[in-house]
Amino acid sequence: MNSPTSLMTISISEQEKLIHKLQIFKIQGKDKRGCSILRVIGKLFPARVVSAEAVNKYLQEKIYPSLEQRKFSIVYLHTGVNRSENFPGITALRSVCDAMPENVKARLNAVYFLHPSLQSRLFLALFGRLIFTGGVYWKLNYVTRLEFLWEHVKRKEIEMPEFVYDHEEELDDYRPIMDYGIEGDHPRVYIDSTVEPTVSMYSMRCIA
Repeated sequence: MNSPTSLMTISISEQEKLIHKLQIFKIQGKDKRGCSILRVIGKLFPARVVSAEAVNKYLQEKIYPSLEQRKFSIVYLHTGVNRSENFPGITALRSVCDAMPENVKARLNAVYFLHPSLQSRLFLALFGRLIFTGGVYWKLNYVTRLEFLWEHVKRKEIEMPEFVYDHEEELDDYRPIMDYGIEGDHPRVYIDSTVEPTVSMYSMRCIA
């Protein structure tokens, strides 16, 4: 998305075909609240050749209709993302979020951000509220390890690329004193429909 010259050589329809071929966006499985899962693989995103216009068109035509009127959660895999190759830019991210229909935003239950880097967390702390509008930012949860994701997502219903497991093994070799689990930049309360209304689950924020 960062190179206008390269974008001129690929039509919107060709960009859509590339997005589909790479399976960057895939509806797969459910979380433990019964919400459908939209899996997004950041490492596969070809930011240099795919425009925000193509992404929005693909989502509008292929993904949002497939979600129908169901509640859903997003599992975003940040594992292995390289800023120069996979980062679309602030303007593009804002465009994609702004183009998301309000009824889709309303049905979004949570965004699980797997394997966040320090740079990505600093970036979102500074610009997250400007990019993820319509209440989306407040649904963001950082997930440091797969084991914490499985507490909220049905493990057997979502496919993980091999490089995600490879990264987990690397983390095992250099395991920190404390794994933070699921965190946010802000206090949030999640109400689980399967338990009494008085019982709530708080996202964890650890301060080192």
